Amino acid sequence: MALHRKKAPRFGIGEWFGQSFVRMNVETRKNFANQALKHNITKDTRALCPFKMPTGRKCTKKGGVCSLRPYRETTDGAAEPILGELGGLVAVCPHRFKQDDVANRKVGQVLLGTENPKTVYEVRFLQRKRVPIVGEKTEENEERAEEAKEDVGNIDCVLLHPDAEPMHWCALEIQAVYFSGKAMTGLFRHILQFSGDKIPFPEKARRPDYRSSGPKRLMPQLQIKVPTLRRWGKKMAVVVDRAFYRSLGRMETVSNISNCDIAWFVIDYNESTNPVTLVVSEPEKQTLERAVEGLTGGTPVTLPEFERKITEKLLASTSHGR
Repeated sequence: MALHRKKAPRFGIGEWFGQSFVRMNVETRKNFANQALKHNITKDTRALCPFKMPTGRKCTKKGGVCSLRPYRETTDGAAEPILGELGGLVAVCPHRFKQDDVANRKVGQVLLGTENPKTVYEVRFLQRKRVPIVGEKTEENEERAEEAKEDVGNIDCVLLHPDAEPMHWCALEIQAVYFSGKAMTGLFRHILQFSGDKIPFPEKARRPDYRSSGPKRLMPQLQIKVPTLRRWGKKMAVVVDRAFYRSLGRMETVSNISNCDIAWFVIDYNESTNPVTLVVSEPEKQTLERAVEGLTGGTPVTLPEFERKITEKLLASTSHGR
């Protein structure tokens, strides 16, 4: 009898509609898979999200996947979760970090001196430059100039001390991770077709796309917003989970919150509870410049090293006749 050749580890569902995938029974998995594959789901018929605050709001993801996690294949073709530093949950939905307001309360405690901050979402931050009226001052030209002044760009979330005068606040960015690979619909179908009560090993390779989530998405947000916040004397809090933070390059920290531009509040997942709960660390404190270095994956190489790499590539291309 031929031995089963195990596949390389793959990412699959970590939490689904707010529940731990590894704890689900077969019936729940198949019910969730059927729900995720429905083509007629509307905003009104979507499941409730257990993490959004205030409670009672709908899930924004049709497939209902809150987080991913890596699995290794077992000898019988099923799967087991990888634990430790190489394993654990990775949030793919930013609403995952809103559970019980623990992240907001921690940010409020550290940056504002209150565990009960008020929260305001989607506050306009950038405004287009004033566009002069070109030509005759007609009603149409005035409307065009007014449209050009429309606000663009938001601060996603602002936390305020409820009693402070003058206003005492900080900005907050929440960043989950995108994933690359095949769409989740194939995995949902695979779960429906899988027989037995063990965890199905993911049918295709998928992985967290930290490059798209960090340097391409989060970094521009910080580069645009933090310089102005710094001039105003305000802090930027950033909430990410441990896997996301580990993907960043090494960042030099400052010792005191007063000297930082950005405070990273890193989320760990306590899987001993049901449902899984969040644990928020004390902040990692950095300047904008050091954070950008971390998001780009490190500091630039030296000029001699860079030119050596150019020479190596030139020699390699010459030896291959190109």
